[in-house]
Amino acid sequence: MPEVITFGEAMVVLHGPPGVPLAEATGFTRSVAGAEANVAVGLARLGHEAAWFGRTGDDAFGDVVLRTLRGEGVDVSRATLDPKAPTGLLVRDCLSSRRISVAYYRAGSAGSRLDPTDVDTPWLAGARLLHITGITPALSDSAREATHRAVDAARAAGVTVSFDPNIRLKLAGPERWCELLRPLAGSADLVLTGEDEAELVSGRTKEAAVDWFLEQGAELVVVKRGALGATATDGTSHWEIPVWPVTAVDPVGAGDAFDAGFLSGRLRGLDVPQSLGLAARVAAMVVASPGDLPGLPRLAELSGLGDADR
Repeated sequence: MPEVITFGEAMVVLHGPPGVPLAEATGFTRSVAGAEANVAVGLARLGHEAAWFGRTGDDAFGDVVLRTLRGEGVDVSRATLDPKAPTGLLVRDCLSSRRISVAYYRAGSAGSRLDPTDVDTPWLAGARLLHITGITPALSDSAREATHRAVDAARAAGVTVSFDPNIRLKLAGPERWCELLRPLAGSADLVLTGEDEAELVSGRTKEAAVDWFLEQGAELVVVKRGALGATATDGTSHWEIPVWPVTAVDPVGAGDAFDAGFLSGRLRGLDVPQSLGLAARVAAMVVASPGDLPGLPRLAELSGLGDADR
């Protein structure tokens, strides 16, 4: 049985050359992306039994997604090939000093056709942790229903639920995001959120947003603050950590990498400060290289696991 399960849409991504704006790019590197898949690969590289499920098209890109995840040691045994819809595609540039351009080609994709029948509840009940993001329920009504089915099954079985809002305004407007995410926030044991996301979902100021998540039932809330580092609180104790010093090449994927590092720390029994330190290190290693997956470290690359010292 997997230790950690996550699910959602995994896509093929085409990266433009580093430093070249998307409109000027002529050559692309193919990889795999998707917030949940990124977290699964990150955890697998850190030595955990991680699983991902979702739908991919029964096409060449779907084959790329599943081969890539399988090759990273991620269990994809519950993934589904959908012959009626294509695998989603994401095209983006790779810039460190200006806003990144991203083009999604995912409308009507196989990933958006996820539905409750794709959720194997007895299998899920055997995990220690279920990690969800807000992206999946925003894909379609059936994907939203699948998300709630998975969360309900996890809670009934005593499986810890971690939740990252991971808001993408290209998928839905602010009001719709609140409608989708507030019920999920009330089902999460652990919240991993950005500052702006916390403000949007809670309807409160950034300073008061953390209290809202705790009021909904979260046991621990971690706030990712970009270049300002991260904070965490359980309502009684508060912790803070700066970013790990690094020269950023590509900021995309840092949040997912942070999640993987933090969840790994907690699964290993590290305390909150140690888990924050590990998360900061993993995120820094990802932003130091182009793409979502290449910089994710393997366990052997980390010495002093969880050590937050500089």
